[in-house]
Amino acid sequence: MTAQGGGFIRDHLPEQHRAFHSRLPFLVASGADASGHVWVTILEGAEGFVSSPDPQHLGLETRLAKDDPLADPFQVGADIGFLGIDLATRRRNRFNGRVQQSGTGYLVDIRQTFGNCPQYINPRTVTRGDDTPGKTQRSDSLTPAQMARIAAADTLFIGSGHPKAAGRAGGYDASHRGGAAGFVRVDTARRLLMPDYAGNNFFNTIGNLIADPHVGLLFVDFATGGLLHLTGRARIDWAPNIAADPDALRWIDVEIEAVVDRPAAISLRWTAADDSARQLRIAQKQRESDDITSFYLVAADGRPLDPFKAGQHLSVGVQIPGQQGLAKRAYSLSGPPDRRGYYRISVKREDKGRVSRHLHDRSAEGSLVWVTGPAGDFVAPEGDAPLVLVSAGVGVTPMLSILWANAGCSLRDIWFVHGTQNGTTHAFKAEQNRLLANAPRRHRQVFYSQPQSTDRLGDDYDAAGRITAADLLALGAGPTAQYMLCGPAMFQSDLQRGLEAGGVRPDQIFQESFGPENQKVFPPDG
Repeated sequence: MTAQGGGFIRDHLPEQHRAFHSRLPFLVASGADASGHVWVTILEGAEGFVSSPDPQHLGLETRLAKDDPLADPFQVGADIGFLGIDLATRRRNRFNGRVQQSGTGYLVDIRQTFGNCPQYINPRTVTRGDDTPGKTQRSDSLTPAQMARIAAADTLFIGSGHPKAAGRAGGYDASHRGGAAGFVRVDTARRLLMPDYAGNNFFNTIGNLIADPHVGLLFVDFATGGLLHLTGRARIDWAPNIAADPDALRWIDVEIEAVVDRPAAISLRWTAADDSARQLRIAQKQRESDDITSFYLVAADGRPLDPFKAGQHLSVGVQIPGQQGLAKRAYSLSGPPDRRGYYRISVKREDKGRVSRHLHDRSAEGSLVWVTGPAGDFVAPEGDAPLVLVSAGVGVTPMLSILWANAGCSLRDIWFVHGTQNGTTHAFKAEQNRLLANAPRRHRQVFYSQPQSTDRLGDDYDAAGRITAADLLALGAGPTAQYMLCGPAMFQSDLQRGLEAGGVRPDQIFQESFGPENQKVFPPDG
């Protein structure tokens, strides 16, 4: 886990993070009060309330209300963990540091930053209301109304910490958890059970809870701006009952010690993006390799499809028999962005992937799926700087769309670098070759890690082995080249560190990864 996640953790805010956080209307924060109880809250402010004077600091032009359980820690310069999240685009980045008062707000001295994946984020759009905050209620257990709110929730924010760790590893962490409505189970008025799904495998929250069981939870009433804060102690169940939730790898068992309920505590309001979801019909299924199939989606209602930018993704929902509600995953659009009559997504079948198995095994041409999107910021930077597209496995899907978008461009050098096992797993080979053929400013470098005797060096692939940063630097793309990476987290972490060590600036590296079920993951800069 250290090898996989270590390359994504920095001691400063990359330029993309600084710009991302500065656009947000709110931040999620986690820390501990004087008694050691961990709490999670939301800081909001007027447009532009977050600023970044330099990569080591964030300024917050706001103040927490006196009844906020984290108000006192913010006054005394405590270690605080933060999550910047845009529910509409499903982007999120995390950081932590020490907070101090500054003028009419706070200044955060950054200690650690890293990006995070968008799995299980239920999209929502944000607006502002003007309701007056209600009366704060405090207790040591949940009321029936609060239990009902939790049982209906599809989103929560969780806080954890390792305050005794040495150096920059100490402090607190704020994170997001989401699922289908009701994914958190209310056992009693003082006990909750929360599934832990496959994520980026960094184990930030789980690792903290092993070291220190103090935990904070925040449930947001998205319609009214109410905040329900819980604090308690957590225990990890490593051998969960699979029947309770087949997607859960483990469960977090939370014993509640205190509850703070703050009606209309913030002015923000959110609307579920499901309201804008529409049904699309699978017009064609096309097998691309042993484990990847493309799905061509057309409008079921005859209305035009929304345009998209090459590199963006769709949120796709399917109805799996026996499961309440839609199972949702995000898949990159792999086709040309100028073909308005259809979307193409290309899905790898995962043995334990419920959605990918459903699409591969049970869906047919004519089947309907629910789609929200397109969305995402993993798009080629504008300009004519050389572009190096680097992918592994099913990470090739957004790169194909970017190739299509640049098919008629003769001003930009583009290197297409792809890694896979061999010819049986090399999806879209013919399509890639067509897009790269007879174009003097297009370059191909395909790596097979386990070539077979039938694979032809120089034809099917260009090199044996796995892609390394040294291979990318040897391309000679030049000092202004932009590198776009898409693949598993370890793959990206290794390449990122190697490229930066070789002199490539962090702002020249753009990343998108995929996790279980091919869900899109935006590790450091997403």
